[in-house]
Amino acid sequence: MAFSESNDIGSGKRLALHWQIVIGLVAGALTGGLVNAAAPEAVTIVTEYIRPVGTIFIRLITMVAAPLVLASLIVGASSISDPASLGRIGVKTLGLYLVTTSIAITIGLGLASIVRPGAGVPEEASAQLLANFSAEATSRLSDAESVSFVQQLVNLVPTNPFAALASGDMLQIVVFALIIGVALSLIPAAKAEPVIRFFDGFTDVLIKVVDLVMKLAPYGVFALVAAVTAEFGFGILSTLGWYAVTVLLGLVLHTLGVYGLLIRLFARGRVAVGRFFREMSAVQLLAFSTSSSAAMLPFNMETVRDKLGASERVTSFVLPLGATVNMDGTALYQGVAAVFIAQVYGLPLTIGDQLTIVLTATLASIGTAAVPGAGLVMLVIVLQSVGIPVEGIALILGVDRILDMCRTVVNITGDAAVAVSVAATEGELGDPADIPGPEAEQIAA
Repeated sequence: MAFSESNDIGSGKRLALHWQIVIGLVAGALTGGLVNAAAPEAVTIVTEYIRPVGTIFIRLITMVAAPLVLASLIVGASSISDPASLGRIGVKTLGLYLVTTSIAITIGLGLASIVRPGAGVPEEASAQLLANFSAEATSRLSDAESVSFVQQLVNLVPTNPFAALASGDMLQIVVFALIIGVALSLIPAAKAEPVIRFFDGFTDVLIKVVDLVMKLAPYGVFALVAAVTAEFGFGILSTLGWYAVTVLLGLVLHTLGVYGLLIRLFARGRVAVGRFFREMSAVQLLAFSTSSSAAMLPFNMETVRDKLGASERVTSFVLPLGATVNMDGTALYQGVAAVFIAQVYGLPLTIGDQLTIVLTATLASIGTAAVPGAGLVMLVIVLQSVGIPVEGIALILGVDRILDMCRTVVNITGDAAVAVSVAATEGELGDPADIPGPEAEQIAA
Protein backbone atom coordinates (compact mmCIF):
# COMPACT_ATOMS: atom_id res chain seq x y z
CA MET A 1 0.00 0.00 0.00
CA ALA A 2 1.48 3.34 -0.98
CA PHE A 3 0.84 6.67 0.66
CA SER A 4 -1.72 8.73 -1.23
CA GLU A 5 -0.14 11.94 -2.49
CA SER A 6 -3.11 13.48 -4.21
CA ASN A 7 -6.86 13.41 -3.80
CA ASP A 8 -9.61 14.65 -5.99
CA ILE A 9 -11.69 17.55 -4.73
CA GLY A 10 -14.60 18.11 -7.01
CA SER A 11 -13.20 18.47 -10.53
CA GLY A 12 -9.71 19.51 -9.37
CA LYS A 13 -6.86 17.82 -7.62
CA ARG A 14 -4.96 18.59 -4.48
CA LEU A 15 -1.25 19.26 -4.58
CA ALA A 16 1.04 16.26 -4.21
CA LEU A 17 2.03 15.57 -0.61
CA HIS A 18 5.63 16.71 -1.01
CA TRP A 19 4.49 20.10 -2.36
CA GLN A 20 2.09 20.49 0.55
CA ILE A 21 5.01 19.79 2.89
CA VAL A 22 7.19 22.33 1.09
CA ILE A 23 4.49 24.98 1.52
CA GLY A 24 4.16 24.14 5.21
CA LEU A 25 7.93 24.25 5.66
CA VAL A 26 8.39 27.61 3.93
CA ALA A 27 5.38 29.14 5.67
CA GLY A 28 6.66 27.90 9.02
CA ALA A 29 10.15 29.29 8.43
CA LEU A 30 8.78 32.69 7.39
CA THR A 31 6.34 32.84 10.29
CA GLY A 32 8.96 31.87 12.87
CA GLY A 33 11.58 34.17 11.38
CA LEU A 34 9.24 37.16 11.40
CA VAL A 35 8.20 36.49 14.98
CA ASN A 36 11.83 36.21 16.08
CA ALA A 37 12.85 39.42 14.32
CA ALA A 38 9.79 41.66 14.75
CA ALA A 39 7.88 40.36 17.76
CA PRO A 40 10.17 38.54 20.23
CA GLU A 41 7.45 38.74 22.86
CA ALA A 42 5.33 36.41 20.70
CA VAL A 43 7.94 33.62 20.66
CA THR A 44 6.30 32.08 23.72
CA ILE A 45 2.98 31.95 21.89
CA VAL A 46 4.58 30.03 19.01
CA THR A 47 6.46 27.60 21.24
CA GLU A 48 3.58 26.97 23.63
CA TYR A 49 0.56 26.94 21.31
CA ILE A 50 1.81 26.18 17.79
CA ARG A 51 4.65 23.74 18.49
CA PRO A 52 2.30 21.21 20.19
CA VAL A 53 0.63 20.63 16.81
CA GLY A 54 3.96 19.42 15.44
CA THR A 55 4.67 17.44 18.59
CA ILE A 56 1.36 15.61 18.26
CA PHE A 57 2.19 14.81 14.63
CA ILE A 58 5.57 13.31 15.63
CA ARG A 59 4.00 11.34 18.47
CA LEU A 60 1.38 9.88 16.13
CA ILE A 61 4.05 8.59 13.75
CA THR A 62 6.33 7.42 16.55
CA MET A 63 3.36 5.61 18.10
CA VAL A 64 3.23 3.33 15.06
CA ALA A 65 6.99 2.86 14.52
CA ALA A 66 7.82 0.19 17.11
CA PRO A 67 4.80 -2.11 16.54
CA LEU A 68 5.17 -1.74 12.76
CA VAL A 69 8.81 -2.82 12.91
CA LEU A 70 7.93 -5.77 15.12
CA ALA A 71 5.02 -7.00 12.99
CA SER A 72 6.58 -6.47 9.55
CA LEU A 73 9.94 -7.97 10.53
CA ILE A 74 8.33 -11.07 12.06
CA VAL A 75 6.41 -11.64 8.81
CA GLY A 76 9.50 -10.99 6.70
CA ALA A 77 11.81 -13.23 8.72
CA SER A 78 9.25 -16.03 8.89
CA SER A 79 9.15 -16.15 5.09
CA ILE A 80 12.84 -17.03 4.91
CA SER A 81 13.19 -20.78 4.66
CA ASP A 82 17.00 -20.57 4.70
CA PRO A 83 18.31 -18.71 7.79
CA ALA A 84 21.68 -18.39 6.06
CA SER A 85 20.18 -15.88 3.61
CA LEU A 86 19.11 -13.71 6.55
CA GLY A 87 22.70 -13.74 7.78
CA ARG A 88 23.88 -12.77 4.30
CA ILE A 89 21.52 -9.78 4.25
CA GLY A 90 22.73 -8.78 7.71
CA VAL A 91 26.39 -8.83 6.69
CA LYS A 92 25.71 -6.76 3.56
CA THR A 93 23.63 -4.26 5.51
CA LEU A 94 26.09 -3.72 8.35
CA GLY A 95 29.01 -3.63 5.91
CA LEU A 96 27.43 -0.87 3.80
CA TYR A 97 26.37 1.08 6.89
CA LEU A 98 29.86 1.02 8.40
CA VAL A 99 31.54 1.93 5.10
CA THR A 100 29.23 4.87 4.37
CA THR A 101 29.54 6.13 7.95
CA SER A 102 33.34 6.04 7.74
CA ILE A 103 33.23 7.90 4.42
CA ALA A 104 30.91 10.52 5.91
CA ILE A 105 33.25 11.22 8.83
CA THR A 106 36.22 11.42 6.47
CA ILE A 107 34.39 13.95 4.28
CA GLY A 108 33.60 16.04 7.36
CA LEU A 109 37.20 15.98 8.59
CA GLY A 110 38.55 16.80 5.14
CA LEU A 111 36.23 19.75 4.53
CA ALA A 112 36.81 21.18 8.00
CA SER A 113 40.58 20.95 7.50
CA ILE A 114 40.32 22.74 4.14
CA VAL A 115 37.74 25.42 5.04
CA ARG A 116 39.03 25.89 8.63
CA PRO A 117 35.73 27.33 9.95
CA GLY A 118 37.03 27.63 13.51
CA ALA A 119 40.04 29.72 12.57
CA GLY A 120 37.85 32.66 11.55
CA VAL A 121 35.81 32.96 14.75
CA PRO A 122 36.88 36.10 16.68
CA GLU A 123 37.96 35.52 20.27
CA GLU A 124 35.21 37.74 21.64
CA ALA A 125 32.58 35.88 19.58
CA SER A 126 33.72 32.49 20.86
CA ALA A 127 33.71 33.82 24.44
CA GLN A 128 30.15 35.08 23.94
CA LEU A 129 29.02 31.73 22.54
CA LEU A 130 30.57 29.89 25.47
CA ALA A 131 28.86 32.24 27.91
CA ASN A 132 25.47 32.07 26.21
CA PHE A 133 25.31 28.28 25.88
CA SER A 134 27.45 27.04 28.78
CA ALA A 135 24.39 26.16 30.89
CA GLU A 136 22.82 24.15 28.07
CA ALA A 137 26.17 22.49 27.34
CA THR A 138 26.48 21.43 30.97
CA SER A 139 22.98 19.97 30.84
CA ARG A 140 23.77 18.03 27.67
CA LEU A 141 27.03 16.73 29.10
CA SER A 142 25.25 15.37 32.15
CA ASP A 143 23.06 13.29 29.81
CA ALA A 144 26.03 11.80 27.93
CA GLU A 145 27.10 8.45 29.28
CA SER A 146 29.95 6.55 27.68
CA VAL A 147 28.99 2.93 27.07
CA SER A 148 31.59 0.42 25.93
CA PHE A 149 31.25 -1.24 22.55
CA VAL A 150 31.00 -4.65 24.23
CA GLN A 151 28.18 -3.40 26.45
CA GLN A 152 26.36 -2.07 23.39
CA LEU A 153 26.54 -5.56 21.87
CA VAL A 154 25.16 -7.07 25.08
CA ASN A 155 22.33 -4.52 25.06
CA LEU A 156 21.18 -5.78 21.67
CA VAL A 157 19.42 -8.68 23.40
CA PRO A 158 16.35 -7.54 25.36
CA THR A 159 15.71 -8.97 28.79
CA ASN A 160 12.09 -7.89 28.42
CA PRO A 161 10.80 -7.45 24.85
CA PHE A 162 7.72 -5.60 26.10
CA ALA A 163 9.97 -3.07 27.83
CA ALA A 164 11.89 -2.66 24.55
CA LEU A 165 8.61 -1.96 22.77
CA ALA A 166 7.55 0.49 25.46
CA SER A 167 10.84 2.40 25.29
CA GLY A 168 11.11 2.21 21.50
CA ASP A 169 14.53 0.50 21.55
CA MET A 170 14.65 -0.35 17.85
CA LEU A 171 17.71 -2.61 17.92
CA GLN A 172 16.25 -4.78 20.67
CA ILE A 173 12.92 -4.89 18.84
CA VAL A 174 14.71 -5.97 15.63
CA VAL A 175 16.59 -8.75 17.44
CA PHE A 176 13.43 -10.03 19.15
CA ALA A 177 11.41 -9.91 15.92
CA LEU A 178 14.12 -11.78 14.01
CA ILE A 179 14.23 -14.52 16.65
CA ILE A 180 10.43 -14.94 16.55
CA GLY A 181 10.36 -14.81 12.74
CA VAL A 182 13.08 -17.45 12.35
CA ALA A 183 11.39 -19.65 14.96
CA LEU A 184 8.10 -19.40 13.03
CA SER A 185 9.89 -20.59 9.89
CA LEU A 186 11.15 -23.67 11.75
CA ILE A 187 7.90 -24.92 13.29
CA PRO A 188 5.13 -26.77 11.37
CA ALA A 189 3.29 -24.52 8.90
CA ALA A 190 -0.11 -25.37 10.41
CA LYS A 191 0.93 -23.82 13.71
CA ALA A 192 2.93 -20.92 12.26
CA GLU A 193 0.32 -19.76 9.75
CA PRO A 194 -2.22 -18.24 12.22
CA VAL A 195 0.53 -16.24 13.92
CA ILE A 196 1.93 -15.01 10.61
CA ARG A 197 -1.57 -14.05 9.37
CA PHE A 198 -2.16 -12.05 12.55
CA PHE A 199 1.05 -10.03 12.22
CA ASP A 200 0.53 -9.60 8.47
CA GLY A 201 -2.95 -8.16 9.06
CA PHE A 202 -1.65 -6.03 11.93
CA THR A 203 0.99 -4.62 9.59
CA ASP A 204 -1.70 -3.57 7.09
CA VAL A 205 -3.66 -1.84 9.87
CA LEU A 206 -0.59 0.09 11.03
CA ILE A 207 0.22 1.13 7.46
CA LYS A 208 -3.29 2.51 7.11
CA VAL A 209 -2.84 4.45 10.36
CA VAL A 210 0.35 6.01 8.98
CA ASP A 211 -1.44 6.83 5.74
CA LEU A 212 -4.08 8.74 7.73
CA VAL A 213 -1.49 10.49 9.91
CA MET A 214 0.41 11.70 6.85
CA LYS A 215 -2.57 13.87 5.92
CA LEU A 216 -1.55 16.05 8.88
CA ALA A 217 2.05 16.34 7.66
CA PRO A 218 1.86 19.89 6.19
CA TYR A 219 0.39 21.25 9.43
CA GLY A 220 2.87 19.39 11.59
CA VAL A 221 5.78 20.62 9.48
CA PHE A 222 4.55 24.21 9.69
CA ALA A 223 4.30 24.04 13.49
CA LEU A 224 7.70 22.41 14.00
CA VAL A 225 9.65 24.74 11.70
CA ALA A 226 7.87 27.86 12.96
CA ALA A 227 8.80 26.97 16.54
CA VAL A 228 12.48 26.40 15.67
CA THR A 229 12.92 29.61 13.69
CA ALA A 230 10.96 31.67 16.23
CA GLU A 231 13.11 30.42 19.07
CA PHE A 232 16.55 30.62 17.45
CA GLY A 233 16.13 32.97 14.49
CA PHE A 234 18.71 33.25 11.73
CA GLY A 235 21.05 35.79 13.37
CA ILE A 236 23.24 33.11 14.93
CA LEU A 237 24.31 32.09 11.42
CA SER A 238 26.32 35.28 11.07
CA THR A 239 28.68 34.09 13.81
CA LEU A 240 28.79 30.40 12.93
CA GLY A 241 28.26 30.84 9.21
CA TRP A 242 31.39 29.06 7.98
CA TYR A 243 30.84 26.19 10.38
CA ALA A 244 27.25 25.75 9.20
CA VAL A 245 28.26 26.06 5.54
CA THR A 246 30.98 23.43 5.99
CA VAL A 247 28.53 20.97 7.53
CA LEU A 248 25.89 21.62 4.86
CA LEU A 249 28.40 21.28 2.02
CA GLY A 250 29.57 17.96 3.42
CA LEU A 251 26.01 16.69 3.79
CA VAL A 252 25.21 17.59 0.17
CA LEU A 253 28.40 15.98 -1.15
CA HIS A 254 27.77 12.80 0.80
CA THR A 255 24.11 12.56 -0.17
CA LEU A 256 24.55 13.15 -3.89
CA GLY A 257 27.98 11.55 -4.26
CA VAL A 258 28.03 8.50 -2.00
CA TYR A 259 24.35 7.55 -2.14
CA GLY A 260 24.13 8.36 -5.83
CA LEU A 261 27.10 6.05 -6.41
CA LEU A 262 25.49 3.28 -4.34
CA ILE A 263 22.33 3.40 -6.45
CA ARG A 264 24.34 3.47 -9.68
CA LEU A 265 26.50 0.52 -8.63
CA PHE A 266 23.83 -1.78 -7.24
CA ALA A 267 20.44 -0.71 -8.62
CA ARG A 268 21.37 0.31 -12.16
CA GLY A 269 18.58 -0.58 -14.59
CA ARG A 270 16.13 -0.93 -11.74
CA VAL A 271 16.07 2.43 -9.97
CA ALA A 272 17.64 5.49 -11.58
CA VAL A 273 19.44 7.96 -9.32
CA GLY A 274 17.04 10.74 -10.27
CA ARG A 275 14.01 8.62 -9.46
CA PHE A 276 15.51 7.57 -6.13
CA PHE A 277 15.87 11.16 -4.93
CA ARG A 278 12.50 12.16 -6.42
CA GLU A 279 10.64 9.41 -4.56
CA MET A 280 12.55 10.20 -1.36
CA SER A 281 11.73 13.92 -1.47
CA ALA A 282 8.61 13.77 0.73
CA VAL A 283 10.38 11.65 3.35
CA GLN A 284 13.36 14.01 3.30
CA LEU A 285 11.16 17.04 3.85
CA LEU A 286 9.47 15.39 6.81
CA ALA A 287 12.82 14.27 8.21
CA PHE A 288 14.04 17.86 8.00
CA SER A 289 11.02 19.02 9.97
CA THR A 290 11.01 16.33 12.66
CA SER A 291 14.78 15.77 13.17
CA SER A 292 13.99 12.16 14.07
CA SER A 293 14.97 9.09 12.07
CA ALA A 294 12.76 6.95 14.31
CA ALA A 295 9.69 9.07 13.62
CA MET A 296 10.29 8.77 9.89
CA LEU A 297 10.77 5.01 9.94
CA PRO A 298 7.21 3.98 8.98
CA PHE A 299 7.07 6.49 6.11
CA ASN A 300 10.56 5.53 4.95
CA MET A 301 9.67 1.83 4.96
CA GLU A 302 6.59 2.43 2.84
CA THR A 303 8.45 4.63 0.36
CA VAL A 304 11.30 2.16 -0.10
CA ARG A 305 8.94 -0.78 -0.47
CA ASP A 306 6.07 0.65 -2.50
CA LYS A 307 7.78 3.36 -4.56
CA LEU A 308 11.33 2.08 -4.95
CA GLY A 309 10.42 -1.60 -5.18
CA ALA A 310 12.47 -3.20 -2.40
CA SER A 311 10.98 -6.38 -0.96
CA GLU A 312 9.18 -6.51 2.37
CA ARG A 313 11.83 -8.87 3.72
CA VAL A 314 14.74 -6.52 2.98
CA THR A 315 12.87 -3.33 3.88
CA SER A 316 11.68 -4.59 7.27
CA PHE A 317 15.21 -5.61 8.23
CA VAL A 318 17.49 -2.95 6.75
CA LEU A 319 15.56 0.22 7.65
CA PRO A 320 14.83 -0.47 11.35
CA LEU A 321 18.48 -1.41 11.79
CA GLY A 322 19.59 1.71 9.94
CA ALA A 323 17.41 4.00 12.06
CA THR A 324 19.73 3.23 14.98
CA VAL A 325 23.03 2.08 13.50
CA ASN A 326 23.34 4.21 10.37
CA MET A 327 23.83 7.92 11.10
CA ASP A 328 25.99 9.23 8.29
CA GLY A 329 24.76 12.80 8.57
CA THR A 330 25.40 12.83 12.29
CA ALA A 331 28.84 11.28 11.84
CA LEU A 332 29.81 13.87 9.22
CA TYR A 333 28.69 16.70 11.48
CA GLN A 334 30.77 15.25 14.31
CA GLY A 335 33.88 15.29 12.14
CA VAL A 336 33.34 18.95 11.27
CA ALA A 337 32.40 19.88 14.84
CA ALA A 338 35.46 18.19 16.35
CA VAL A 339 37.83 20.02 14.01
CA PHE A 340 35.93 23.30 14.44
CA ILE A 341 36.12 23.18 18.25
CA ALA A 342 39.79 22.18 18.11
CA GLN A 343 40.53 25.13 15.79
CA VAL A 344 38.75 27.59 18.08
CA TYR A 345 40.82 26.34 21.02
CA GLY A 346 43.99 26.32 18.91
CA LEU A 347 44.50 22.58 19.31
CA PRO A 348 46.21 20.79 16.39
CA LEU A 349 44.82 17.42 15.30
CA THR A 350 47.32 14.87 14.00
CA ILE A 351 46.55 12.21 11.41
CA GLY A 352 46.36 9.74 14.30
CA ASP A 353 43.81 11.95 16.06
CA GLN A 354 41.69 12.13 12.93
CA LEU A 355 41.81 8.34 12.47
CA THR A 356 40.73 8.01 16.10
CA ILE A 357 37.78 10.30 15.39
CA VAL A 358 36.76 8.15 12.40
CA LEU A 359 36.89 4.94 14.44
CA THR A 360 35.26 6.38 17.56
CA ALA A 361 32.42 8.12 15.71
CA THR A 362 31.69 4.98 13.67
CA LEU A 363 31.45 2.81 16.77
CA ALA A 364 29.58 5.48 18.77
CA SER A 365 26.87 5.62 16.10
CA ILE A 366 25.85 2.04 16.94
CA GLY A 367 23.02 2.04 19.43
CA THR A 368 22.55 5.81 19.62
CA ALA A 369 18.90 6.80 19.90
CA ALA A 370 17.36 8.02 16.64
CA VAL A 371 15.85 11.12 18.25
CA PRO A 372 16.54 14.87 18.01
CA GLY A 373 19.80 15.92 19.69
CA ALA A 374 21.26 12.43 20.05
CA GLY A 375 24.23 13.48 17.90
CA LEU A 376 25.51 15.68 20.73
CA VAL A 377 25.82 12.65 22.99
CA MET A 378 27.92 10.95 20.32
CA LEU A 379 29.97 14.12 19.88
CA VAL A 380 30.96 14.12 23.57
CA ILE A 381 32.42 10.62 23.13
CA VAL A 382 34.31 11.73 20.00
CA LEU A 383 35.76 14.83 21.67
CA GLN A 384 36.89 12.84 24.70
CA SER A 385 38.68 10.33 22.49
CA VAL A 386 41.15 12.96 21.22
CA GLY A 387 41.36 15.24 24.24
CA ILE A 388 39.28 18.16 22.94
CA PRO A 389 37.49 20.05 25.76
CA VAL A 390 33.91 18.77 25.78
CA GLU A 391 32.74 22.14 27.06
CA GLY A 392 33.39 23.31 23.49
CA ILE A 393 30.01 21.97 22.41
CA ALA A 394 28.66 25.29 23.74
CA LEU A 395 30.27 26.87 20.66
CA ILE A 396 27.97 25.02 18.26
CA LEU A 397 24.70 24.71 20.20
CA GLY A 398 23.34 27.90 18.62
CA VAL A 399 22.95 26.26 15.21
CA ASP A 400 22.73 22.63 16.32
CA ARG A 401 18.93 22.42 16.04
CA ILE A 402 18.96 23.66 12.45
CA LEU A 403 21.86 21.40 11.45
CA ASP A 404 20.19 18.49 13.26
CA MET A 405 17.27 18.88 10.87
CA CYS A 406 19.64 18.74 7.90
CA ARG A 407 21.67 15.74 9.05
CA THR A 408 18.50 13.74 9.76
CA VAL A 409 17.69 14.08 6.04
CA VAL A 410 21.02 12.43 5.23
CA ASN A 411 20.49 9.71 7.84
CA ILE A 412 17.16 8.51 6.44
CA THR A 413 18.35 8.86 2.83
CA GLY A 414 21.32 6.63 3.66
CA ASP A 415 19.01 4.02 5.17
CA ALA A 416 16.93 3.98 1.99
CA ALA A 417 19.97 3.85 -0.33
CA VAL A 418 21.40 0.86 1.52
CA ALA A 419 18.01 -0.89 1.55
CA VAL A 420 17.65 -0.46 -2.22
CA SER A 421 21.24 -1.63 -2.76
CA VAL A 422 20.86 -4.73 -0.60
CA ALA A 423 17.52 -5.58 -2.26
CA ALA A 424 19.17 -5.29 -5.69
CA THR A 425 22.01 -7.65 -4.73
CA GLU A 426 19.47 -10.14 -3.37
CA GLY A 427 17.36 -9.99 -6.53
CA GLU A 428 14.51 -8.51 -4.49
CA LEU A 429 14.18 -5.12 -6.17
CA GLY A 430 11.15 -4.60 -8.41
CA ASP A 431 11.64 -4.55 -12.15
CA PRO A 432 10.73 -1.34 -14.03
CA ALA A 433 8.34 -3.37 -16.14
CA ASP A 434 6.27 -4.06 -13.05
CA ILE A 435 5.49 -0.35 -12.62
CA PRO A 436 2.58 0.82 -14.80
CA GLY A 437 2.72 3.82 -17.08
CA PRO A 438 5.64 6.02 -18.15
CA GLU A 439 7.37 5.63 -14.75
CA ALA A 440 8.83 2.32 -15.93
CA GLU A 441 10.68 4.06 -18.74
CA GLN A 442 12.04 6.68 -16.32
CA ILE A 443 13.46 4.01 -14.04
CA ALA A 444 15.07 2.11 -16.86
CA ALA A 445 16.63 5.28 -18.27
